[in-house]
Amino acid sequence: MWTLPIDLLLGSGLPAWPTLGLLVAYLLAVALFRPASRTARERLRFDRLRWLRNVGALMRRETPQPAQWPYGTFLQRLGPTVRAALLELGVRRQVPAGQILIHEGRQESHLVLIEHGLTKVTAALPDGRTALLSLRVGGDLVGEMSALNEQPRSATVTACGPARYSVIPCDRFRTFLRGNPDAALELAAMVSDRLRWSNRRRIDFTSYPVKIRVARVVAELSRTHGQRAPDGVVIDVRLTQPELATICGASETSIQKSLRDLRTEGLIDTDYRRMTVLDPPRLRAVGQLDAEER
Repeated sequence: MWTLPIDLLLGSGLPAWPTLGLLVAYLLAVALFRPASRTARERLRFDRLRWLRNVGALMRRETPQPAQWPYGTFLQRLGPTVRAALLELGVRRQVPAGQILIHEGRQESHLVLIEHGLTKVTAALPDGRTALLSLRVGGDLVGEMSALNEQPRSATVTACGPARYSVIPCDRFRTFLRGNPDAALELAAMVSDRLRWSNRRRIDFTSYPVKIRVARVVAELSRTHGQRAPDGVVIDVRLTQPELATICGASETSIQKSLRDLRTEGLIDTDYRRMTVLDPPRLRAVGQLDAEER
């Protein structure tokens, strides 16, 4: 039935171009305004609902906030421009808790830049046990030793919870350091701090009782990962008591008693996985830290 207007147009005797234009306009009008089939109507309704859901999701999505890297981490040490360049070097990965990021003894040279999550650095002992060497958080760089000296991995790095990190090839990292001397200096400072920490803990385990060990570890954490606050220095690393017990080389019961004593003496305050050093000089004195170590 809708072919009748076409026949009238073709028989009107109008010139070819106006006739063609009217014909195209008529066909478009028919396509747009004739009743849609049930399938087409359902598809249109579905598309509209999907579009509304997408708009709602965008409206609910929070504006991403810039990452705040804990004090003392490698990313925190760098300026904004250099930090951004480093974050673009590698390939990002996400892993669940328990995933190993670096395997002790493997001949590898890439670096791992932790962007989110808590990881532990462990090493195997001759008697088969595992020693906790340190903890690394978002903003920390690990695997730098093998990248610099091309020796096998000296420790294992494991995610304590869900973690996001970036794998950086050794050659790209070296090119980055050559182009950013300030980053090379900060890398040297970071390695120096870690070596100092390792040497101190080796002495602590054989020389001091548990309370002094806890005071020394907490004082060091406040120095490397602490943020100034009105009531003291907040340690910007979430540590559980079992983790603190392992890093101090003591039982969890002994750690609890030592922390209770330090709280009673007004040296620290503890909250859920958060610790504030209320009196850093006195805490260092309890830890028997000399002037150079303070």
